[in-house]
Order: sequence, then C-alpha cells, then structure tokens
Amino acid sequence: MAAAAVLSAGLYWFQPWRLWQDETVNEALPTATATAPPAGAAAGPQDIAQGALISHEHATTGTVRLIRLPDGSRILRLENLDTSNGPDLRVWLTDAPVKEGTAGWRVFDDGKHVSLGKLKGNKGDQNYAIPADVKLADYTSVTIWCDRFDVSFGAAALT
Repeated sequence: MAAAAVLSAGLYWFQPWRLWQDETVNEALPTATATAPPAGAAAGPQDIAQGALISHEHATTGTVRLIRLPDGSRILRLENLDTSNGPDLRVWLTDAPVKEGTAGWRVFDDGKHVSLGKLKGNKGDQNYAIPADVKLADYTSVTIWCDRFDVSFGAAALT
C-alpha cells in the first residue's frame, strides 16, 4: 500500500508522460487594433528586442520577440518554439545573463523576474501580454521556466 502511494505521488509530481505529449499553439501576431493608434504611434507592430532560444535542461529552439503594438501595448512572442513539454512551465522575463549548458539551468530565479503566464504549448507561435507597469529596460533575457523543479528548459538573451 505504501509503495502504491509513493508511486502515485511520484507520478503526480514528475508527470513523465508529458515528455511525450506535444501541445502545438499557432497564434497570429496581433496587427490591428479596434481604435486608432495614439498620435505619433507606428501604424503596425514594432520590434523592441529579440533573441534566439538556446537549450538548457531540455532541447529548446525558436525565436523570442518583444513587440510594441500600435495601441502602445506590448507582447512577448515565441516563434517556431520547439521544446519538451513538462509540468508547470512558465514564460519569464528576467535580468539574468543567459549562460550556455548546465551553468544556465538555475540562474533565472536568482534576481529580478516577472512571469508572463503558463507556457501555452511546447511547440508553435504564441503571444504573451507584457503588463504596462513592466519596465523592459530592467530585463535582459527570457526563459521557459519549470516552476516545479526550478530549472530553465531554454532561454534567450534579448538584443
């Protein structure tokens, strides 16, 4: 009986089946707004920063873009994302430097970070709203963060 309880708890905690389950999300880049852009604002989406994802705990590829929309709001966009699925994955803006290999696995929760929400899918294109009070100058990187195990699946330096 005790072995069954331990096995059940371990399966719940690690959720190993998720490594073989892909969730693909293909969201379009928001381009139009219901109202006219503020005076002096660009007519279309404008890139603020971008970076290429590198692998950490799990093989991860894709591009990260920070985009200002015509209405002044900002989004973080993941394009061509390809990573493993896992329990409790989040998209974080951070002030940590992106380090190659195992040196970069656990640095992103050491300093300033803001969660933009749960990862919508481990593959595809997806958008995450950046709160208006977030000062983008304070953040230099993005990580796909596993909150359950405090480890980065992959990260990108923003330039």
